[in-house]
Amino acid sequence: MNLILETIAKEKNRIEYQLEKYREMIATLPKGTLSGIKRCGHTYYYLKYREGGKVVSKYVGTNVNELKSQIERRRHANAMIKSLEAELKIANKALEGNV
Repeated sequence: MNLILETIAKEKNRIEYQLEKYREMIATLPKGTLSGIKRCGHTYYYLKYREGGKVVSKYVGTNVNELKSQIERRRHANAMIKSLEAELKIANKALEGNV
């Protein structure tokens, strides 16, 4: 195998490892979006997500800074997975028939 194909194969392994780690991370983070409802001068937050075919609203309190951070990390991880899957597809095409 020539140097270029070896490099692509190593990159493919790295991509697969990163995909696995991001998928593990997503499994631990909350899914959905936050929505706030104002009542009597206070904002109450609900986490909304789909479960099956239904939209579920779960009350999460008034202090949601950590939850916002977790939801943002999940969005970032989803974006990274999408990008890595595209890279993996390219690597597979490059290695197709050459390995």
